[in-house]
Amino acid sequence: MTRVAVVGLGKIGLPLAATYANNGAEVIGCDLNPDVVAAVNAGECPIVGEPGLADAVAQAHDSGRLSATTETTDAVNQSDLVVLETTVPVGTTRGRLRRRLMFGSGLHADGEFLLAYSPERVSSGSIFRDLSTYPKIVGGIDAASTEAAVAFYREVLKTDVLVVSDPETAEFSKLAESVYRDVNIALANELAQTATFLGIDYREAARVSNSQPYSHLHEPGLGVGGHCIPVYPYFMTEQREQPMLSLSRRINDSMALYGVGQLDAALRETMGTGVRDKTVLILGVSYRGGVKEPTLSSTLLVARALEENAARAIVHDPLFTDEELFDLGLEPANLPPEAHVDAVILQAMHPEYAKLDLGIFDGAAVFLDGRRAFDRERVEAAGLRYLAIGLGR
Repeated sequence: MTRVAVVGLGKIGLPLAATYANNGAEVIGCDLNPDVVAAVNAGECPIVGEPGLADAVAQAHDSGRLSATTETTDAVNQSDLVVLETTVPVGTTRGRLRRRLMFGSGLHADGEFLLAYSPERVSSGSIFRDLSTYPKIVGGIDAASTEAAVAFYREVLKTDVLVVSDPETAEFSKLAESVYRDVNIALANELAQTATFLGIDYREAARVSNSQPYSHLHEPGLGVGGHCIPVYPYFMTEQREQPMLSLSRRINDSMALYGVGQLDAALRETMGTGVRDKTVLILGVSYRGGVKEPTLSSTLLVARALEENAARAIVHDPLFTDEELFDLGLEPANLPPEAHVDAVILQAMHPEYAKLDLGIFDGAAVFLDGRRAFDRERVEAAGLRYLAIGLGR
């Protein structure tokens, strides 16, 4: 039976540990938090919101193949292969990690230990689907390391394994696929702004453009958030100047200010004055719908842009407590809102908003659909002017 130590039982590490155990490996999960370790050793899931995770942890625990410890060194000493999955700058595996392993173990990398890089390619909210769908990319520091890593993943994952020539190629591939999305979202955001200026519906134009196989126009929005896409371009621009990547970051981070500008203009047309001294309700602090994750969320940028324009920003999110919103520097709001609101901005389309009664916003003038998730006629039937990124007036 293959023995595996998974270091870090967070949102990605714990699903990996459970998956490996449920596919026959003996897994020791390592974490600094004793509460996390205690929960896993009791067959309980310390992470909420990931579909299927609680059942996977319980199954792995009941099989006797998943346990947890705070003693990472002891657990790692029982394993034969080291695979780095965290997204890193190119050169990290062979450079920094290899040197640290040599220093800590007293072993030499040339045949004395096995080391490979295999990027995680999953998203919160769909981890188990992604693990079984996306091919696993593997690149080792030598042939033996690559062979061992390929054999391991073919044993514990039910998906294809793609072998590359070295860990640097594997590291670059993960950054490239993430940067691709950031750059193409920036292009969509630029085109959407032009479409609005010209009175054209970007979504309609993009739909027919994408009927041609070489066109893959993305959806525009109020920005890009999360741990990954807004961060990984800097792993590349810090190694070499790359103007397109830097520009894409600026474009995507500017969409919050653009959206507030559109809202300001609509309020002036509707109420005679702009966002100044207005109360604006933002729906969703998560960086995307259905996931409890506020890291680098566009809501933070939208709230800041409103405050810089002397407006009051209040925020609702069904996945967060008032205390959690306060900790993010945001003013929480209830639904229906206790205070009068002049405008509403949808930033994250949680499932809870799908059947939202827009009548609770009586007196509000404008609804900015930052994710193009609401039906325009439905919003206008509630007496609100409908705005969307890329929607011509």
